[in-house]
Amino acid sequence: MNARVASFAVLWALTAGIGLALWLWPRDPPGLTERIPGTDAAPTAETAAAANPVPRGQLTPGPGQPAPLSGAWPQFRGPQRDGASHEPLRINRDWAAAPPRALWTVEVGEGYAGPVIAQGRVYLMDYDRGQQRDALCCLSFADGREIWRYSYPVAVKRNHGMSRTVPALASNSVVAIGPKCHVLCADAIRGELRWSFDLPRQFGTVVPPWYAGQCPLIEDDKVLLAPAGKNDLLIAVSLATGDILWRTPNPRGWKMTHSSIMPMQLGERRFYVYCGSGGVAAVNAADGALLWDSTEWRISIATVPSPLPLADGRLFLTGGYNAGSLMLQFTEADGQLTAKPLFRLTAEQFGATQHTPVVHQQHLFGTRADGEFVCLGLDGQVVWTSGPRTNFGLGPWLLAGDVIFVLNDTGRLTLVAASTHEYQELGSLDVLQGHDAWGPMALADGRLLLRDLTKLVCLEVGQPTSQ
Repeated sequence: MNARVASFAVLWALTAGIGLALWLWPRDPPGLTERIPGTDAAPTAETAAAANPVPRGQLTPGPGQPAPLSGAWPQFRGPQRDGASHEPLRINRDWAAAPPRALWTVEVGEGYAGPVIAQGRVYLMDYDRGQQRDALCCLSFADGREIWRYSYPVAVKRNHGMSRTVPALASNSVVAIGPKCHVLCADAIRGELRWSFDLPRQFGTVVPPWYAGQCPLIEDDKVLLAPAGKNDLLIAVSLATGDILWRTPNPRGWKMTHSSIMPMQLGERRFYVYCGSGGVAAVNAADGALLWDSTEWRISIATVPSPLPLADGRLFLTGGYNAGSLMLQFTEADGQLTAKPLFRLTAEQFGATQHTPVVHQQHLFGTRADGEFVCLGLDGQVVWTSGPRTNFGLGPWLLAGDVIFVLNDTGRLTLVAASTHEYQELGSLDVLQGHDAWGPMALADGRLLLRDLTKLVCLEVGQPTSQ
């Protein structure tokens, strides 16, 4: 018994001694940690990328070099998002004597993703089926060789192609959206990832049936996106940091479509219009407030063309699948935005299935569902059509001065006069020998970029002129 008491006393004394030593031991003040050299540096591109929700990517340099060219086509539908080139160009109109010359052609992954152009570089969202990776590619505008590629793993099954979006460029940044609604912002020169979003995981976005077709919009160093998720219809994101600046509620629960956000101006009011799965909405540019929405315009299968803002507060909406077209007139009174229909058109009169019309001399131009190219007055009257013997299918078009480049499904390029009186074909040439040539075109420095399902080609179609 005495031995047991003695042992307990020794153990108690030892424990108390250790506790007293720990209590007297010098400690850092609360809230401070030991400063280890190098651990308090700013995050590197690699650590920032690791914290982003998109699967960890890989930046791969290539042998390409930027071209010594200054022209730009920095976003979906060009510099002013209107499907037109505003560079001073001398377009070659005599294709019989001097047809467009192919400067280079490169293989691309299956899809309809369109390119953008800046600082002698071409940017394209692509998909590598063999490696099962989305890829944002930067190519030389001189010869098409790859300058860099940022890719990340994602499984995408073939469904009429994979990639079908157009990146956006601003402030030496490039923003792109992958087929399954992964959004990434990278350094446009070096390709390093800056920030990213996984819209389905973070916002509850439902990937559209034929994958993402929405093309990002950048204004005033803000990226505008339409996740159309559980809570947010639109969001504005800081281009520099990826921080969310404002959110637009989604009270009707609309889902994402293939359409893109378009900016619109009515007097002093700047707002964005977007076609969701159940209708069209207008959102205040300053704070994302929902200004107006309507279920009067919706397309049963796939909403693909983007809303087309016109002068004096008019908005033209068009689509395929028997949707036809609708012209709205916006007005504002006492801070309230309203819109009334001016006219509706049947699909037989005009309905563009895939691409958004262009505006020239108070007229609309585009291909309707039967494949005929059409000139339409702003009153909804058909001025002319290319006739039943022409069929441009679902191919794109681009306005350059007083001519329009029109591509058909198989890669035949036609030069059409932007006449408000009659259809006048100036030239036609097979520039691609594939199929599904549906991707949006881009034009800068007299060079036209266009693609079919698996090839991207650069054509010399004119020469820049002095201002």
